[in-house]
Amino acid sequence: MTPVHYGGRIYDEQDLQTLVEAALDFWLTAGRFSRQFESDFAKKFGAKDCLFVNSGSSANLLAFMALTSPEWGERRILPGDEVITAAAGFPTTVAPIIQYGAIPVFIDLQPATYAPVPEDLERAVSPRTKAIMLAHTLGNPFDLDVASEIANRHGLWLIEDNCDAAGSIYRDRLTGTYGDSATFSFYPSHHMTTGEGGAIITGLPKMASIIRSLRDWGRDCRCPPGEDDFCGRRFQGQHGRLPFGYDHKYVYSHIGYNLKATDLQAAIGCSQLNKLDLFIQARRANWAFFRQTLDAYADFLVLPEPAPGCKPSWFGFMILVRDSAPFSRNQVTGYLEARKVQTRLLFGGNLLRQPAFLDVNHRTVGDLAHTDAVMANGFWIGVYPGIDAAQRGYVAGVLIEFLDAARRGKILQA
Repeated sequence: MTPVHYGGRIYDEQDLQTLVEAALDFWLTAGRFSRQFESDFAKKFGAKDCLFVNSGSSANLLAFMALTSPEWGERRILPGDEVITAAAGFPTTVAPIIQYGAIPVFIDLQPATYAPVPEDLERAVSPRTKAIMLAHTLGNPFDLDVASEIANRHGLWLIEDNCDAAGSIYRDRLTGTYGDSATFSFYPSHHMTTGEGGAIITGLPKMASIIRSLRDWGRDCRCPPGEDDFCGRRFQGQHGRLPFGYDHKYVYSHIGYNLKATDLQAAIGCSQLNKLDLFIQARRANWAFFRQTLDAYADFLVLPEPAPGCKPSWFGFMILVRDSAPFSRNQVTGYLEARKVQTRLLFGGNLLRQPAFLDVNHRTVGDLAHTDAVMANGFWIGVYPGIDAAQRGYVAGVLIEFLDAARRGKILQA
């Protein structure tokens, strides 16, 4: 039996041809394919700017660090300021907040949607709050009406971690288009891939300029790679305390990084973007199959639900084993894994229980009971386009075999 993976790359001859074309250019760093990908991706999501980077985690880092720029004046995030985020999720949504010295304020999630509790957003706001940074968990959007209203009313930044949700729709708009910026991941298990890779989109030109500077060593110059005086002022101007006319290519306005991706990755992205809609359709079809097939077992399982008014672009099919079920999460996942069906937990679970986060300076809203329940009893299976009708039928069959046996009072062993 071939393993049924939770996710993976889907590629065709067009992806290979485009990659070879980029390889023959041998530009290697950011070049014409990077510019094309940024332009095409921004257009796809209706954004003014897209910044291509080397991972979704780097995208989160840059989206947050851009808010610490002195260019924002009083809106700048400083160490000790607070950022509202979710306790359940992937660590690199939260890591930049901690690494900079800001204070994460953790809120709980809702059962079935696994989105943050909207009421907790308001409860989390304090005089030190500067931003909201939340992920659309497994492709299911969080309440953007509430988050946007609170952000507007309190003058907060809103960052959408859209890494799991490329193509999700909230009301009548794509997720990623509500916040001041949004991040994407192109890791092989995500909705499209460039291998390693990620992106930030924004509608704010100043935000794009700051992110670009931070991505590209912190330099002030915006000239494209290989173009020495695109801006027409390379040896003009006064910058800091440097001599007048100091080479603008070596002027640094931010303490930055080098988080650029390569043209080889961008070339794959250009090709993959053409297939994104088909990938999303396949994910939705697989999710709908599992939802319908497992509905009869709602006495044992909390099955996932789309957030109200949303059309998610699903990253996975989340399952929560009820406390009343006669079996544990580990028993059912062990049975699946032994039969070559990959399972995954909801990323880091309650991040505050992770070794690296035990001594982190933070606040919490409430007791995070639902987050702990999902950490203890939740898991998910894949819905990616590589799972065809035969594979999803096999996965459902293995699950039903286990669940039917449990109804007869027998717990099947891995």
